Amino acid sequence: MLIKIYPENPNPKAIEQVVEVLKKGGLIIYPTDTIYGLGCDITNHRAIEAICKIRNIKPEKANFSFICYDLSHISDYIKPIDNTTFRVLKKALPGPFTFIFNASHMVPKMLSSNKKTVGIRVPDNNIAREIVRVLGNPILSTSIRDDDDIIEYSTDPELIHEKYEDLVDIVIDGGYGDNIPSTIVDCTTGDFDIVREGKGDLELYL
Repeated sequence: MLIKIYPENPNPKAIEQVVEVLKKGGLIIYPTDTIYGLGCDITNHRAIEAICKIRNIKPEKANFSFICYDLSHISDYIKPIDNTTFRVLKKALPGPFTFIFNASHMVPKMLSSNKKTVGIRVPDNNIAREIVRVLGNPILSTSIRDDDDIIEYSTDPELIHEKYEDLVDIVIDGGYGDNIPSTIVDCTTGDFDIVREGKGDLELYL
């Protein structure tokens, strides 16, 4: 099913419809401030396994990230951080970053991997954040890859729907996506180590 939701003013009924699907263990494809993501409720093991099957990866090997609503939402899923890190997060989020932290016990065991870390995102996108806010806990996030050699990520929601309609329950059309992913920053050692340069420029917030 393809649902149109406008990022400037997401329709509450449409958001509720998406959340109901997530609560039942459904899979969704949704826009972020970077590329389109494939996601599910992080508390639903069967849904996580279904995403791993689509991506052809084992849950314990996967580097999934969580979409959170805000900073207070993040604190449940990571081990305590110092004031410097918190100040940077406060300035950089919502924004096009994935921050990797040491995972707290709240992270489902099948997702904290052998490394016991978790990637956290608060995207600057009202659709993704409203879904998480109404759901009441984060959604899992993994990128939608494209088969095209030149364009790494799919950007057109209608084409994404054509490709994935038999694999997911809902594709949200929130307009064209970007094809530059988030900047990944490893914060597990107390420093800010850039793992992947993406859309976000961390230097602006340090």
